[in-house]
Amino acid sequence: MTTMSDLDEIMVAEILCRTPMTCLKTVRSVCKKWNALSKKWFFFGKAKQFLGFMMMDSRVCSLRFDLRKDLVVEPPSIKQVSILDQIEVSKIFHSDGLLLCIIKNDTTRLLVWNPYLEQTRWIQPRHNFHILDCYAIGHDKNRKHKILRFVDDFLPVENVVFGGNTYFFAKERYIFEGKGPEEIDITETEDFLLCFDFTAERFGPRLPLPFHSYYAETVTLSCVKEDQLSVLCQRQPSEPSEILEIWVSTNIQPNAVSWSIFLKVDMRPLTGFQFNDMAGSFFIDQENKVAVVFDLDPSQICRYQTAYIIGQEYGGYFNSVNIGEVPNLWIPGSVGYADTTSCIPPVCSSYVPSLVQIG
Repeated sequence: MTTMSDLDEIMVAEILCRTPMTCLKTVRSVCKKWNALSKKWFFFGKAKQFLGFMMMDSRVCSLRFDLRKDLVVEPPSIKQVSILDQIEVSKIFHSDGLLLCIIKNDTTRLLVWNPYLEQTRWIQPRHNFHILDCYAIGHDKNRKHKILRFVDDFLPVENVVFGGNTYFFAKERYIFEGKGPEEIDITETEDFLLCFDFTAERFGPRLPLPFHSYYAETVTLSCVKEDQLSVLCQRQPSEPSEILEIWVSTNIQPNAVSWSIFLKVDMRPLTGFQFNDMAGSFFIDQENKVAVVFDLDPSQICRYQTAYIIGQEYGGYFNSVNIGEVPNLWIPGSVGYADTTSCIPPVCSSYVPSLVQIG
């Protein structure tokens, strides 16, 4: 009689590709062969499959979809994470397979979660958290994980982790002094990257970006399979073009960085759609020269989290996939919904499994 352990690798891989990340514990317990294949498949498996986590109505959900060779995206698989069912999460941060969860309306603790091993650990600080606190998670050269907590009194600060260190997009801050009205040309405000080195436990020098962005232009950071840093910039709409460009690091250290252009597309003939200036997140497919950007659609009637697929072949390629309606982010008015600038874009964190024990 054929047993589960007798199935060939192709059949097991087909089962694994339909298995939510949060159900891996059951899969690994079938037999030693399945345990080994699950590690092999998730670490070295489908290159075109996006694995990640996203926030929907204060719940953490796993997200999985395939980007086929013809650039068509299969319907995404979205599943609420059952291990976190009893808590509401306001934000998630990802670092080397671990997720830091900020608990909604709870200033006394944080949650660190390893989805692959299905382990969680509560972190309680010496002093309660503050509503303006920002966070980052990383590790030092000895792979000891640490959490950075800081305050930004202007806007939420987005960050990505690369090589265990956290990188921030930042702008020069101007302090207005004087009694009368003053004019300051903010178009020349310097923008740059800042790296927090978790080994030295301090910020490094300002790192140059490959472009200069202006007020209300979209800038957001991402990682390329945790091997490279990438940055997206979409220019303000202007005749006759509306340029979106993505750059990838060719060398990056806490005190130095160099860049090469990955993608440059004029969005005006495609859709004319301007991403939110506090854009959610994106990832790139280097083989197909394609970027997938997560943001809110431009509709004023209802709001949907959407994945936008953008390429530059054939003069420009554009497609979109509806991920799901956004609840509780908009306040209905007499006509439609509130101003689009009041809505927070979705954040999807691409995921690479980790064997780090936190339980």
